[in-house]
Amino acid sequence: MSTAHVVVTLLAAAMAGFSAAALLLRATWVVQPLVEYGVPRSWWNPLGAAKAAGAVGLVAGLFVPYLGVMAAAGLVLYFAGAVVTVVRARSYAHIPFPLLYAAPAAGALVLGLAA
Repeated sequence: MSTAHVVVTLLAAAMAGFSAAALLLRATWVVQPLVEYGVPRSWWNPLGAAKAAGAVGLVAGLFVPYLGVMAAAGLVLYFAGAVVTVVRARSYAHIPFPLLYAAPAAGALVLGLAA
């Protein structure tokens, strides 16, 4: 396992964990756009839990590699869905935000597959 893999994976886990906590704690700067995008409130807890599970899975993947690959793949798909949601809401200026969170998850996926 390379140093780059560990660093990128921990960065991706920290970012996903932060994003999950912000959603689960109902930070205004997170939930206001969700309302604007039309994401039902009943989805907020499961979406936050999915991000939290991805963060935990990334860290666990440092010890059990296939878990990290699966968690990274799940987070990449999650944030791809977030991009689709933003595009469907025609809030084009917000597209970079889910991509910012997807980038380290994609890096962790690539590095995990290469390990």
